[in-house]
Amino acid sequence: MAQIHGFSSFSKLRSRAEKRLIGGQELWLADLADILFSKRAAGRARDRAVMEILKITLNEKEALKKKETSGAREGK
Repeated sequence: MAQIHGFSSFSKLRSRAEKRLIGGQELWLADLADILFSKRAAGRARDRAVMEILKITLNEKEALKKKETSGAREGK
């Protein structure tokens, strides 16, 4: 991959990426919001085709994070 649409460098993506252990290998996974931003910037049909499900997934992820944060503040 020579470029990531919407980003001037890989280091900007990596600053928000998270490291995960998958199949015994440590991998850096781009933040979902960054993936969505890049797909929007690319504007290709194949990117537009998955944008709606990515938006839904991002909204669910953010809602879960808010719920976990509010539960932690309430001592749950």
